[in-house]
Amino acid sequence: MTSKKWAETALAAFDATVSATPGLRTRPGQRAMATLVADTLAAAELGKTEEGQAVPAPAVAVIQAGTGVGKSLAYSAPAIALALERGTRVLISTATVALQEQLVHKDLPALAAQLPTPFRYALAKGRGRFVCKLKLERLASSHAQEDIDDLLGDLAPVPAPISTAQQQVRLKLYTSMADALARSVWDGDRDSLETPPESEVWGPIAAEGSSCTGRHCPAFGSCSYFERRKELVAAQVIVVNHDLLLSSLGARLLPELHSSLLILDEAHHLPATALSQFACGMDLSRLQWLDKLASRALRIGQLLEVAEIADIPTHTGGLRQHLGQLAQAVTQEYGAALQAPASRFAPARARVPGGVLPETLLPPLAAVAKHASGLLEALRAIAKALRTAIKEQPDDAQQLAQLYAQLGSLAPRLEAVYATTELLQYQPSTPGAAPAAKWFTQEMDGEFIALSAHASPLLPGSTLRQQLWSQVRGAVLTSATLTSGGGFDFFLREVGLADLPQVQTLEVESPFRYAEQGRLIAHHTRADPREAAAFTQEMVHALLHDLAQVQTGALVLFTSREQMRQAVDALPSHLHSQVLVQNTLPRASLLATHRERVQAGQVSIIFGMQSFGEGLDLPGDLCASLFITKLPFAPPDDPVGEARADWLRSSGRNPFNDLVVPATAIRLAQWMGRAIRTEHDHAQVVCYDRRLLQTSYGQQLCKSLPPFAIEKRFSSS
Repeated sequence: MTSKKWAETALAAFDATVSATPGLRTRPGQRAMATLVADTLAAAELGKTEEGQAVPAPAVAVIQAGTGVGKSLAYSAPAIALALERGTRVLISTATVALQEQLVHKDLPALAAQLPTPFRYALAKGRGRFVCKLKLERLASSHAQEDIDDLLGDLAPVPAPISTAQQQVRLKLYTSMADALARSVWDGDRDSLETPPESEVWGPIAAEGSSCTGRHCPAFGSCSYFERRKELVAAQVIVVNHDLLLSSLGARLLPELHSSLLILDEAHHLPATALSQFACGMDLSRLQWLDKLASRALRIGQLLEVAEIADIPTHTGGLRQHLGQLAQAVTQEYGAALQAPASRFAPARARVPGGVLPETLLPPLAAVAKHASGLLEALRAIAKALRTAIKEQPDDAQQLAQLYAQLGSLAPRLEAVYATTELLQYQPSTPGAAPAAKWFTQEMDGEFIALSAHASPLLPGSTLRQQLWSQVRGAVLTSATLTSGGGFDFFLREVGLADLPQVQTLEVESPFRYAEQGRLIAHHTRADPREAAAFTQEMVHALLHDLAQVQTGALVLFTSREQMRQAVDALPSHLHSQVLVQNTLPRASLLATHRERVQAGQVSIIFGMQSFGEGLDLPGDLCASLFITKLPFAPPDDPVGEARADWLRSSGRNPFNDLVVPATAIRLAQWMGRAIRTEHDHAQVVCYDRRLLQTSYGQQLCKSLPPFAIEKRFSSS
């Protein structure tokens, strides 16, 4: 079948779904989006290329679909119909758990009931969300107190002893979890527990790739993670998140991208996710784990007669010695900057200008890389011998698998050391190319001084082009906020698609009547927003006056913890009881309380930080008032952002115009999107930052916002 016929079939499936679903009606914007999705994915040249054969350019659609367009149906119906027709699969990647759950529990079941060809769908989660049965059984055994201390020491940079009472509480919890797993009343998924345990409790029993022997494990037949993997194998549609998608590249955990259709929803998150995923760091001062790893490796290697263990003492000693020398050199070079914390909430930091390390750091850094590489080779040889022994000695398989887990629990730290040294040593080979961002941090961890080294790619687009787009054949990227200043240029650069030949863009306007449904009040303070103390004081005074007028539900978005703290401290008693502050309750509980109050006719006001600026769906009276305390520029102390700004300046470009303003436009549009969620909503938005209307870049920001009716308001003298 030709690509044209495939596209027609896919679009027909979308049309049929709309017609057959009660309550749905044809929306021109939604159909335009579905048409481009069908055309793009039908044109994708799927399949692995032979050696020497040119890799086809990916067919990509980048679609901004405003709130209310119905983008989930616009991409899922044609993509799934097309995948079924072509005998392939669809990967849908999102950034938030809320959208994943909406797709798996609502959108995909509804679509499966309408499409003529049945399909299966599944939610993919990272391995660490599932319990390792062997680890759990070990910790639930009669000798678990020592094991708890041992495994907690694997997770913590500096092992912290826990009391006998804490041991007993954890032993009881692990025993009850093991019992629930054995009786099949729990499926081993952390998220399905009534009260998911904290990370320090879950970590020792989590299934991790580095400590898993897979099919060689004696518990493989009843493994929670691999049971879930069976669902993925049988599914034509797999829902993942951006982190898992990028971390799984090349690992065969998900279907191969060159033979699948890829949908990236909430795609505005992809650049930041890429930088986070490919950044790395290593501890330079807390090295107890290294001796523990070496001791385990020697013991297990001797048991299995692995020849490569002969070099372990040399590499361990060399690694410890040169990490110490590197720490000393860092302290000598950057000691002054590392003495004072960057803020109340951040460690002291010293950034490497231009990504060029001082000469004194290079010899110990190269030596660290050499010894880390040698030690990793020895660990791989031991791991290979363990897998062979497990296969050949089934009677000893459980004990051998436990040894594998003990070794693997510390291996990621060594891998992080090697990856960090590699990126720290990176220098671009061509003039003008972007360096890596490099920095060091220091903070107190109890009685210990924690000195760490960090490195990150500078340009997310370059990283995504190399790691992701080189494998993809057909993809759709969509979000309600992809344009900046009225165009896609910034997003295309950020995501690595700017120069690819088969990239099409489409902007689909929201069907909402923003000018009628919403009002934006631009409050002009006398204080300059750049003068934090004076501005915050004036802003809080105006905010409290406005909050006293709220009659239903409201959301207040802050740009810093300090700003929110001052607002909370200034609340009068009658407002204090109406305000729910982020992190004082679990997110789900806070939102549930807010809904209950509003539904009961009470006033309820949420105070939130930037993470509450998107993903919250508060329709109707739940967010009839939205207050934006300040324009959401990126934090000024972001080391990757600072390094990127320096590089742009050195290239003769303006980082504020080229980077800061476009990124802020997307973020502000997301914040504004909390106000109007349905065709029946009416909301008022108040922005206290006068720069929105008084500056040229503020006018650029406005081009990316919903077209609310705008009203100016000035502070009273």
